[in-house]
This record gives sequence, C-alpha cells and structure tokens, in this order.
Amino acid sequence: MKKKKLFSLVLATVLTAATVLPCYGASTKEKISNAQAEQAAAQSQLDSIQSRIDELNSKKGQSEEYLSELNQQLDDLQNRLQELQDQYDAKQNELVQIQADLEDAKAKEEEQYEAMKLRIQYMYENSSGNGYMAMLFSSKSISELISRAEYIQKISDFDRDLMQEYEDTVNQVKEKETQVQEEQAAIVELQQQSSDQQEAIQELYAAAYQELRTYSAELDDAKSSESALVDEINSKADAINDLIRQAKEEEIAAQKKAEEEAAAAAAAQQAAAEAEAEAARKQAAEAEAARVAAAEAANAAAKADTDTSSSSGSSSSDSSASSTTTESPSASDTSSSSSSGTYLGRFKLTGYCSCSICTGQWSGGSTASGTTPTAGRTIAMGGVPFGTKLMINGQVYTVEDRGTAYGHVDIFCSSHSEALSFGVQYADVYQLS
Repeated sequence: MKKKKLFSLVLATVLTAATVLPCYGASTKEKISNAQAEQAAAQSQLDSIQSRIDELNSKKGQSEEYLSELNQQLDDLQNRLQELQDQYDAKQNELVQIQADLEDAKAKEEEQYEAMKLRIQYMYENSSGNGYMAMLFSSKSISELISRAEYIQKISDFDRDLMQEYEDTVNQVKEKETQVQEEQAAIVELQQQSSDQQEAIQELYAAAYQELRTYSAELDDAKSSESALVDEINSKADAINDLIRQAKEEEIAAQKKAEEEAAAAAAAQQAAAEAEAEAARKQAAEAEAARVAAAEAANAAAKADTDTSSSSGSSSSDSSASSTTTESPSASDTSSSSSSGTYLGRFKLTGYCSCSICTGQWSGGSTASGTTPTAGRTIAMGGVPFGTKLMINGQVYTVEDRGTAYGHVDIFCSSHSEALSFGVQYADVYQLS
C-alpha cells in the first residue's frame, strides 16, 4: 500500500501539473518537466528495487524455512546418535557381563577338572589294579557289586553331564559374545552413517546460513536504496509543488501586469480624450469671445453714427456657449489585493472521504498532520505547510492532509457518496494571513 500510495502521489503531481497550469513562463515549465522526468526515473528505480526486495524477502523466507528443516534434521540425528550410543553402552555392559560369565565358566571347568583329577588320583592310589575294575572285583557280595557298579555309573554320568554342561555353557557364552560383538559392530556402523549424515547436513546448514546472510545483506542494501529513493521522490514532489506554486504566482503576476498595463492604457486614453475636450472647449470659448467682441464693436460703431437720441433700441443677443465635457468612468483596479486574502489562483477541486476506496490502508485513521479529518474544515494539498488557511467559495478550510499536488485541493467529505457527487470543480483560492 505504501508503494501504491507513493505512486499515486507521483501520478497526482504529474496530472495536476498538466491540468492546473495552462500558461506560465517557459523556463518554469521546463523546470517542472525536468523535475517530473527525474521523479519518474526515481520512481522507476524504486519500483525495480521494491521488486528486488520482494524477491529477496521470498528467498530469505525460503532459506529460513530450509534452515529450520536442517535444524530439525540435526536435532533428530543428534537424538539418534545418543540412542545409538546408549545402545552401544548397553551392549558393552552386556559384553562385559558375558565375558565375566565366560571367565566364571572357565573357572568352574578348572574346578571340575581339578576335582576329577583328585578323584581319579584317589581311586588309583587306593586300589591295587584298575580303579573301577578293582572296586568291582573287590566286592564281597553281588549286592555290593551292583551298588558299586551303579555308583561308578553315576560318577561317570555326573562327570560326563558336567562336562557337557560346561561345553554347552561355554558355547552359549561364546555365541552370545559373538552376537553382542556383531550388534556392537552394527551399532558402530549406524553411528558412522549417522555421523556422516550429520556432517553432510552441517555442511548444508553452513551453506544455507551463508546464503541467508547474503540475502540479508542484499536486503539491507536494497532497503537503504529504497529509503533514499523515497526521500528523493518526496523531495522531487516538494520541488514540483514549489515550481507549480511559482508558476501560479508567475501567472497571477502576468495577469496583474496585463491588468495594470490595460488600466494605464485606459487612463492614458482617458487623459488624451479629456485634453482634446479641453482644447475644443478653449477653442469654442475663444471663438465665442471673438464673436462677442465683433458684435460689441459693430454696436459701438452704429451708436457713433447715430447722433439722435431716438428711441431705437438696441438689442443685443446674448448667446450662451455650450460646452461638452466627456467623462469616462475610472477603470477598476483588478490587480489590487483582495480583501479575502492573497490570491493563489484558480485551483482544481475534488472530494474524498475516510473510506478504504479513497484512503486505502489509512482508512478511518488520522490525517497526515495527525488531526481527525472533519468535513467543512479538512482539505489535502501539497506545497503548503500544515495549518494553512485557504478560502474557497467563501468557505475557510485548513490544510491538514496530503495526497495531491499544489494547485489541486482535495476537500474532505462526510461520506463517499458526497465525495462522488462533488465531482471535479474549479474555483479561485485565497490564502488567509
């Protein structure tokens, strides 16, 4: 919206300059055209930079999302490595226990072997012939023979079972040891795979983080350029408003000069007419005086020729001279200052309200000067300070908002329908002291 508002301000400045300044000095017109061209070029650069900012923001967001995913993968791998380490430690403890069991089995085997040796040695030392055979043949009865044979069988079975149990135990322990070692090797392999994967993800993370830093740096530079261009565009807008105001003042001065020259010409013409009339009057008076003198001379001559005191009356004709005085009305001084204030010119008038159609994202908010917009008081126009009082069609308004260039007054209305019905008008504008 900020971009749209700024573009609207630029467009409004250009259109206002084209509509409210019908005539003014060529040099001022060239300055306005140059300033508008520079402003349009800056606006084009700003549009390009803002597009780049949007692109960088998008890329930065993607990089941040990718980094978040990599972080999650690293956390998962770290947890997996910890689980594998716990499993490895458990298998190591199990292996230690198995090795201890194997040592116990070997110790038991050694103990059993020593016991067997002692038993065989005893039988050998206490019998004159073959131990078991001597024991059998030395029996004194059949029942004793059978008892001894059963005893010998039990001893033999016991030794055999004990040896088999030992062998089974040793085999089981070795098998368990082999199984645990294989499981340990598998865990180590998984640990290595997870560690390799972790290193790969860390490399990806470092690259993505560097990319994010690059985007952030470019974004900071772009925003700095954007801020500088916005300031430049605003400065150009102010300069254009000043030039438009200057052009208006030049137009008013030209009109005033023309009026003064016309008034001077009318005064000169009137003075010439009065001088001509005065000369004609003097000429007529002189002719009348000559005629009267001639008549008086004739009368005197006639009186001198007549010696009688007859009652002939002399009549004299009194003629009155008529004089014509032509008087023309004094021209009105159209160039004098108005009692309504300083005349600024004939400005373009439009209406606006606080709806989203008229003010966009600033809908329902305060004016640019921070006041609450009020119908019948608030107007918007650039090129003059906030708080400037302008008289338009007999109504006094206060400049409290922006959005239009100098020479275009936007009058605040209480509703959108009222703003639409206001339409586009033109009126003489006066600035009050």
